[in-house]
Amino acid sequence: MSQPIIISASPHIHSSRTSKKLMYDVVIALIPAFLVSLYVFGFRALIVTVVAVISCLLFEYLIQKYLLKTEVTIGDGSALITGILLAFNLPSGLPIWMIIVGSLVAIGVAKMSFGGLGFNIFNPALVGRVFLLVSFPVQMTMWPTAIENNATIADAVTGATPLGLIKDGLLFGDTMTTIVAKIPSTIDLFLGITGGSLGEMSVVALLIGGIYLLVRKVITWHIPVTMLVTMGIMTGIFWLINPGSYASPLIHILSGGALLGAFFMATDLVTSPMTKKGMVIFAIGIAVITVVIRLFGAYPEGVSFAILIMNAFVPLINTYFKPKRFGTQIKSKIV
Repeated sequence: MSQPIIISASPHIHSSRTSKKLMYDVVIALIPAFLVSLYVFGFRALIVTVVAVISCLLFEYLIQKYLLKTEVTIGDGSALITGILLAFNLPSGLPIWMIIVGSLVAIGVAKMSFGGLGFNIFNPALVGRVFLLVSFPVQMTMWPTAIENNATIADAVTGATPLGLIKDGLLFGDTMTTIVAKIPSTIDLFLGITGGSLGEMSVVALLIGGIYLLVRKVITWHIPVTMLVTMGIMTGIFWLINPGSYASPLIHILSGGALLGAFFMATDLVTSPMTKKGMVIFAIGIAVITVVIRLFGAYPEGVSFAILIMNAFVPLINTYFKPKRFGTQIKSKIV
């Protein structure tokens, strides 16, 4: 009797590159956004990122070595990426102990409790972020803002994000004409000179990283393009109907976690669909949920919630949009 073929967990890539090389390509793609965060928030951005990365690596090492008693795989780059992405989803003023708690939830609950890389259902960094947001909403919504002078470190000044300003302004009866004057300009949003989470602000930096991933074929265009286009169409419809009560599509795409989510979170190889059709459905679902939360929900932002919700549907999407099996016989009619 022949030996059974053992297939490892996802991600499955038909390429000479290993999962480790793919992970470090993602790390390289995140460098531009990290440099912008250092410029805007200064030394505090470095602290948040280092704490998140070290704690994620440490928790994965301890869990694998002493709880699961399996091979330690912290060198594969997955825990490193989880730490960076978790930091990118946090405000730069968050207390260190909260960052450590978020890392424990991301690695211990969202990743290792499912079996580690390839088995986790939900994006670990987003699970850590949402846990912190629900548990510590005040600290997670205190956003240091960029100070427009020679000192770019923003440790003392806090304010709402552009999406937060829009949500609060509309709640108190302001029109978009009034609100637009209070939020950063399109150029500032594009460059990232604004308040928000550590790595979600600079559109140009995220685009550079996203294009790098596309060129390197780490990801495909299906999820990021479909997600952003769908968000643009949905928000554009509401804006055209009532421009005084709804922000323009450009503001929605340039603000918040849209670009970070589209290129780096939703495209996670483990928690996204396997087929191209599945990716498109997945991305449309993320966009629809994000827009609904932004326009009608209590939170000004909805990308994290939307991605996690659609992560739960990935097994169903994969089941419905199965690729044809190799060797399947094709039936043809004889006329």
